[in-house]
Amino acid sequence: MFESVALAPPDPILGITEAFNRDQRTTKINLSVGVYKDASGQTPVLPSVKEAEQRLLAAEKTKGYKPIDGDPVYGRAVRELLFGKDSPLVAAGGRAATCHTPGGTGGLRLAADFLATKAGARRIWMSDPTWENHHAIFRAAGFEVEKYGYYSAASHGLDFPALKQSLDQVNAGDVVLLHACCHNPTGVDPTPAQWREIADLLSAKRALPLVDFAYQGFGVGLEEDAESVRILEQNFEELLVCSSFSKNFGLYNERTGALTIKATTPEACAASLSQLKICARVNYSNPPAHGGAIVSAILTDPALRKQWESEVQDMRARIQSMRDAFVSGLAEAGTQQDFSFISRQKGMFSFSGLSKEQVERLKTEFGVYIVGSGRLNVAGMTESNMAALCKAVVSVL
Repeated sequence: MFESVALAPPDPILGITEAFNRDQRTTKINLSVGVYKDASGQTPVLPSVKEAEQRLLAAEKTKGYKPIDGDPVYGRAVRELLFGKDSPLVAAGGRAATCHTPGGTGGLRLAADFLATKAGARRIWMSDPTWENHHAIFRAAGFEVEKYGYYSAASHGLDFPALKQSLDQVNAGDVVLLHACCHNPTGVDPTPAQWREIADLLSAKRALPLVDFAYQGFGVGLEEDAESVRILEQNFEELLVCSSFSKNFGLYNERTGALTIKATTPEACAASLSQLKICARVNYSNPPAHGGAIVSAILTDPALRKQWESEVQDMRARIQSMRDAFVSGLAEAGTQQDFSFISRQKGMFSFSGLSKEQVERLKTEFGVYIVGSGRLNVAGMTESNMAALCKAVVSVL
């Protein structure tokens, strides 16, 4: 049977790391996969996470299964981050519920399965561009995928007129995928005022927002980055939010995420949660416990939470410093182009404007690996590789 199975192409992002690992050059630089790196070029374990793990290991008495939707303490902590600790959506048994999922990707796939098989959704709109895996996840669940305008290559910013014109074509019952902050791959976000216009437009269209929230705290701040979610929540009776703790807790390989649903009534929420649990049961059955336990331990302990918030602030500041250093480094390396837009973008990524040919030259000639679209992981830059990186980029411009 397997003789007829065709060889699949490499993953458009993770496949780059496979090629990077095969490269024997000691000067190679990987700016493809979205992972944060410190000044030494390592992806660190946060001190707050280490402390939480030590406490958990000392107190651990079982490796028993978690409930299908995860620990209730975890769910409440997730909803507090999303909606604010004083929101009526935080308490259990109300109009919102949370499923602990294997990473943000697991949350997206759970949302796709639920919407397609339980809620009757058929079409989803995504920004142009968006994260590569968004298309694959929802097409695998049977969705028809449409694009809405988002990025202006000319201004290196948000093309808001194109966004509104595209979303004006949305029909009732369509799902619209939105990036809460730190848009992947562009690093360009709407302003709060523009979020309110988006909410008004989609509410009038009777569309369903699905928010991908993977970078809370990496844009402006933990509370500020959640403003988009809270604006949408105020305007919609129904809402889905997929969140991830890979980045802001550094729990990449623990696969710690969540899918949170808001429904019109507590009864509708309970029914939806029951169907989400069926979708989860036939997919991964139960969520992985360790990462969720770490998040719960930190968010429910005032001292650990304060420490973690400081660590998130430090990571955000470092990413911004790398943005500024990259812009100034390119100028010092002799570029005549204005790259100041990179300093204004938010989060881990920047849409550099480099062509596929230039990206290929960076890889073959200089051992610099980035995504074919020109997306750079700014969070992977370091002081030690900045000069070589800037020289390589200027060489291919």
